[in-house]
Amino acid sequence: MIRGLRGFVLPTILPSRSLTSTAGPRRSKYLFQTPIANGSSISSLSAQYLSDEMSQTTIFAFRALNFLKGTFVEPDLVASVHCLSLKANALSDLAARTSLLTAYARAQDLDSALAIFDGTAVRDIIFWNAIISAYAVNCHYKSCFLLFQEMVESFGEFDSTTLLIMLTASSRMHYMNYGTTLHGTIIKRNFLMDGNLCNALIDMYAKCDSMSSSELVFQEMEVKDISSWNSMISGCTFNGFPERSVYYFREMRHSNVNADAVSLSSAVMACSLVEEHWGHGESVHALVIKMGYEANTYSSLSNCLILFYFRCENVEAADAVFKGLANKNVISWNAMIGGLLDNGRYDEFLNHFREMQSEHMIQPDDATLITIIPACRELNLLREGKSIHAFAIKKETDPINSSVENALLAMYLECGDLKSSFLLFRKMTNKDIISWNTLIFRFSQNDSSREEARALFCELLQSGPRCSVVTFLAILPSCTGAEDLRFGKALHACLIRYGLTISMSAMNALMLMYINCGDLSASILLFERILPISDIVSWNTMIVGCVQNGYYKEALGMLTSMCSFLLPKPDSITFVSAVSACGNLGLLSYGQCLHGLALKSLVNFDIRVKNALLTMYFHCNDSKSAETLFKLNGDRNLCSWNCMISGFAQNNEGDKSLQLFQDMEALGPNEFSIVGVICACTQLGDLSRGKEVNGYVFRLCLQRNTFILSALVDMYSKCGRLDIATRIFASSNEKSIASWNSMISAYGFHGQGRRSIELFSRMCGLGVKATKSTFIALLSACSHCGLVDEGWKYHDAMSEKFGIEPTAEHHVCMIDMLGRAGRLGEAFEFLKRLPVEAKPGVWGALLSGCHDQGDLDIGKTVAGKLFCLEPENTGYYVTLSNLFAYCEMWNEALRTRGMIVDKGLLKPPGCSAIDVLSS
Repeated sequence: MIRGLRGFVLPTILPSRSLTSTAGPRRSKYLFQTPIANGSSISSLSAQYLSDEMSQTTIFAFRALNFLKGTFVEPDLVASVHCLSLKANALSDLAARTSLLTAYARAQDLDSALAIFDGTAVRDIIFWNAIISAYAVNCHYKSCFLLFQEMVESFGEFDSTTLLIMLTASSRMHYMNYGTTLHGTIIKRNFLMDGNLCNALIDMYAKCDSMSSSELVFQEMEVKDISSWNSMISGCTFNGFPERSVYYFREMRHSNVNADAVSLSSAVMACSLVEEHWGHGESVHALVIKMGYEANTYSSLSNCLILFYFRCENVEAADAVFKGLANKNVISWNAMIGGLLDNGRYDEFLNHFREMQSEHMIQPDDATLITIIPACRELNLLREGKSIHAFAIKKETDPINSSVENALLAMYLECGDLKSSFLLFRKMTNKDIISWNTLIFRFSQNDSSREEARALFCELLQSGPRCSVVTFLAILPSCTGAEDLRFGKALHACLIRYGLTISMSAMNALMLMYINCGDLSASILLFERILPISDIVSWNTMIVGCVQNGYYKEALGMLTSMCSFLLPKPDSITFVSAVSACGNLGLLSYGQCLHGLALKSLVNFDIRVKNALLTMYFHCNDSKSAETLFKLNGDRNLCSWNCMISGFAQNNEGDKSLQLFQDMEALGPNEFSIVGVICACTQLGDLSRGKEVNGYVFRLCLQRNTFILSALVDMYSKCGRLDIATRIFASSNEKSIASWNSMISAYGFHGQGRRSIELFSRMCGLGVKATKSTFIALLSACSHCGLVDEGWKYHDAMSEKFGIEPTAEHHVCMIDMLGRAGRLGEAFEFLKRLPVEAKPGVWGALLSGCHDQGDLDIGKTVAGKLFCLEPENTGYYVTLSNLFAYCEMWNEALRTRGMIVDKGLLKPPGCSAIDVLSS
């Protein structure tokens, strides 16, 4: 009797009742009323039923059972033969029962197979092997181990076939310890001469990632057959050693063992994984042709050749092999479609998808759809994706496969059709954790749908499957500000509750969440807890998070700590973030040190690090070092050129930007290149060159690009052509917030502040969300036009109504507005009431206002503060000197000018430029 494997024990002779389903979906009602008597000879029983007096029904029953045990048939057919065998009294023979048990197993009716086994009192080794094999065939490997244990304990015997079945189960379950025990049993029982067992051992060790053990078994084999070589060749490929696979294939050929279809397929796949062996793969193809394996019966080998040539990027050869197949199966079509996608033949894969149905009458399977749907997602082919969705619905009689539904869900989300994706999700009958994670992740990435992402997460907690680490990695990005901190802490609590804080990925995501929500101390506390086991990703998470959220000094502090620990060593991501922090802080010397450290530390000087260094040098006003680095070696990409163009424009060297733009035209400028050169034209005030760039934009059909449109509006307005700027803005169908900001600024720049305010009201009426830059443009317009009351109104509304905290740039606009209006006392009081210490630039704006209005008292106070904040800024000394001169205090003016010389400071030379237009 089998105990512990099922919830009941069947008696030897069963009464007429229904068996409880335990291993499969089917139920059976069979009577086993003819047990084999103890001591009966199986051979004598067989002889009895095969005698001349045997009825025709009995003979037919025996023949049917022998046929069924080697064939996969429907359970109903097996049940019919079972009834016939009962009627003919054929099941008194144990061999007949073994055949019937095997037939039920092949028909995937384990309940009936189990009933036959439990209804048999006398069992031999073959019968035991049959029931263990039944479970192995149906992938119930854990039950195999329990049955084998019961066989050893109750029956006391097993043979090489039993061990072969158990090795197969160990291989499938990756139970290496169990397999090693079986190996010891094989040695103890002296079964090592059995080639099948040795081959199974090779396969088991290979599947359990112990290729060295497989090789030891293989080397000790005295006689190696084709299966032995095949196990080694495929095992090496499975474990990521394709070079060894090729080696064993060559050794097999030298050993005069003829390759079969399996050997050739494995060799072709191994060659496809190593570029150095692509030539050998073509030689294997020649051997395939020579040995006659290109016949239609070996389509699997041809499919491997198709995949091989696609991996070699030889699409024409793959197509030739495909066309040579007379009987193409769905796997052949899938290989062709997947290969075309991998090689960028996007215009062909849909044609093959249609052709396989219309001309060859082959219905795509789930693998076909899972290959094509992601391609529609990546290429933004929403219409084609919807057609495939319709095909999947029409094709399936049962609910669509969950993998196909998940692929469709991701496709709709990537194509921006959130409504269809949500509708599909709600109609899915087989939602798994992947479905939930896919939807939550995509909704978390979109500002407008983050609340929906959180609602889905809460619904998942209440009624969905158990959350995984990936679930939390999907929802954590929805926490991006201080207002999200409470929800982020709740997610942290959930991670602790689910016991997922042991995941390094989850801890890294939590640290980044706390930084994004403004709680840097909590992030550092978490990092300190995982410090002993932290990896490079953990350090980079902290450094990148600090840089992205403006904690530049803290980021550099983290880098210093990282270097003091020696391990892990900084990588390219570390350097890119740290160099960016130096650029934002203007720490040129620190950035130069990082430049040297990167050259010393990185084996390959990443192009991303080089581009970050270029940007840093420009931010630190060291355009000469940036230019030297750019010319140092030929390792440049489009981003490198863009960094140089925009960097020169920002450093008032627009002429160099224009020259670089001309030099890179062969490379193919993108929208960022064009925006950079338009900014250079704006900085130079070069209207004619700006118009040339505008024409270039039209030739490339980029006039609808919102970034370029905003730059053009800004360029034309600052070059004095407000009419063209207005026309460009009005002609655009899709206006980004940058376009609105540029136009608001343009009206203010030209003294039309009222129109700036009207445009701002219109923008808000259309539902466009204002940004910090919007209010800088609006306050600047109020400043230029003397609209002080309106300026105060929008300054207060910025934080109260729009939830935007004023920055130094907004403070400068307010000081400039009050200074132009002569309300310096009010401006001074405004600065003193600020909740944070005003930056030097804000005080500098007040000093300029004092100079314009001739207010010496406030001017001297402000200048004294500025000399403490930025003692090396010559502009402040010059402004104060000019203020003294305005008040006819010549000695003070000269003394202030003398301070520049005494401190060894140099005033940067001014320059003027005019654009001479030919008549």
